[in-house]
Amino acid sequence: MSSYAQVYGQWKTNPEAFWAEVAKEIDWIKPPTKIFDKDAGVYGRWFPDATCNTCYNALDRHVKNGRASQRAVVYDSPVTGQQRIYTYAEALDEVATLAAVLKNLGVGKGDRVIVYMPMIPEAVFAMLACARIGAIHSVVFGGFAAKELATRIDDAKPKAIMAASCGIEPGRVVHYKPLLDQAIDLSAAKPDAVLMLQRPQSQAAMQAGRDHDWADATAKAKAAGQKADCVELAATDPLYILYTSGTTGVPKGVVRDNGGHMVALKWTMSGLYGIKPGEAFWAASDVGWVVGHSYICYAPLLHGATTIVYEGKPVGTPDPGAFWRMISEHKIAALFTAPTALRAIKKEDPGAEHLKRYDLSCMRTLFLAGERADPDTVQWAENILKKPVIDHWWQTETGWAIVGNPIGLGILPVKHGSPTVPMPGYDVQIVDEGAKQLPAGTMGSIVVKLPLPPGCLPTLWQNDKRMVESYLEEFPGYYKTADAGYIDADGYLYIMGRTDDIINVAGHRLSTGGMEEVLASHPDVAECAVIGIKDALKGEQPCGFVVLKAGVTKPHAQVEKEIVGLVREKIGPVAAFKIAVCVDRLPKTRSGKILRATMKKIADKDQWTMPATIDDPAILDEIAGALKSHGV
Repeated sequence: MSSYAQVYGQWKTNPEAFWAEVAKEIDWIKPPTKIFDKDAGVYGRWFPDATCNTCYNALDRHVKNGRASQRAVVYDSPVTGQQRIYTYAEALDEVATLAAVLKNLGVGKGDRVIVYMPMIPEAVFAMLACARIGAIHSVVFGGFAAKELATRIDDAKPKAIMAASCGIEPGRVVHYKPLLDQAIDLSAAKPDAVLMLQRPQSQAAMQAGRDHDWADATAKAKAAGQKADCVELAATDPLYILYTSGTTGVPKGVVRDNGGHMVALKWTMSGLYGIKPGEAFWAASDVGWVVGHSYICYAPLLHGATTIVYEGKPVGTPDPGAFWRMISEHKIAALFTAPTALRAIKKEDPGAEHLKRYDLSCMRTLFLAGERADPDTVQWAENILKKPVIDHWWQTETGWAIVGNPIGLGILPVKHGSPTVPMPGYDVQIVDEGAKQLPAGTMGSIVVKLPLPPGCLPTLWQNDKRMVESYLEEFPGYYKTADAGYIDADGYLYIMGRTDDIINVAGHRLSTGGMEEVLASHPDVAECAVIGIKDALKGEQPCGFVVLKAGVTKPHAQVEKEIVGLVREKIGPVAAFKIAVCVDRLPKTRSGKILRATMKKIADKDQWTMPATIDDPAILDEIAGALKSHGV
């Protein structure tokens, strides 16, 4: 039996008592006497009188308490053929030394440091070194365009930038230093120092006076016996800024504090993910995204678990068995990835032939998040893995799951298409335009009753006004998720898409997510996306893009016809679904999110700009060509 109802009930009855108990899992310098101050900040602040240090909780305390020789960080890079393992003692040594190097460069408490790095252990050490001395890190995805990096430099005004000379993609080296130099030239705010990690695949040109060699600086600090101690910080002090795209084109700097962040993440490792200290947990993401912050860098280490840093892809490095090799080789108890990674594996290896080469008996659970997990992909993964496949839903802003299936409290029945139920801390409701609660089964805007729980954003970087306008103004008393969906009679949430993914076809509000579910159920379809495109008669009409599984020989026109028929059968003529387009691939961000809004602008012949996070810009021309060939 799951204890979810009891635990959620405890939180709802007395939120402060619930979080006070959870907070005992953290080693505080000064423990909290006040749990929540409703008058502080934009909507209140958690643990306002406590002091702490996140790096101490992630590393030092485990070394002191008997985990010194346990694996802390496992690095596996199929693109360079390298593997490295760091124990907790070794990781602490690296981080304390790196923190001393930052101090030598003049970085101190409250200073910002931009981290611009690929998936290597030094990226995690950079984040922890900042946390150690109270500097506020802002990780920007390695290889991000110079103009986008410049906007983040101007907003954060970093004292220093920590970077690597390059990132490595299958078949190509992405040179970071020229992009970084260009970004610094473009920005008004200039960093005092750049700490550059030279990778053997690309030696970056160094600028005298500003650029410092990472290996040299750390070697000198080690030789001099320099190690930085943990700095005492207020629980409400910022740990990091993570930029997320804003509708105005100006990025929003999501702030994460030290205290609430630790408390929430520590609870999720046991309560939600069911991981024990000492076990290996793998979030197959990138440190540039929120998942990488929460579940590659911080949560596993706060919990005394082993975290995995993987420099590779789900397919092509070298084959669709890459994830299964990782799990088998590193004895991983739970994998957390995006549905798009599974769809890539399913497209290349629909019969899961590669899985047969590996022993996955160590793995208990597969977790999915980052975009909607279509029931077809979930079913496929369940069939091949014979293990629970758990969808859960959260956002960059929240830092951890709003809704999930709490494995640690006892698994609840899985309903395909639903990420299950709200986690303690989140009072999730469905409301109409007037913020009035809607009955079960009725689609509306998904909101969270204030205050948000520990770990969520207290505000945007130096911009309380924008925080209120972006998230709190439209539905007074609630946080706006900008997602649309409904809650069923059992309390399970169904997310049907972003609020702007609900299309209006001749007065009928229809969910593109619901249509994608139908498209994904076609046996030849590997992945799909549905957008609403302008229509003079109906306002909008749906258009579906599908990528076919490897080995499908059927003519595209036949598959397209079958898909149109399938939507008509499952959703009905009301969907007015007439356009299905077979494409070789879909445009995505580097984290695997499909760029539906850009596809829509192309279809509508509206002005559009190249998304900063796009994986391969050439795909947008392919989409435009496919639409043209279908008369759109």
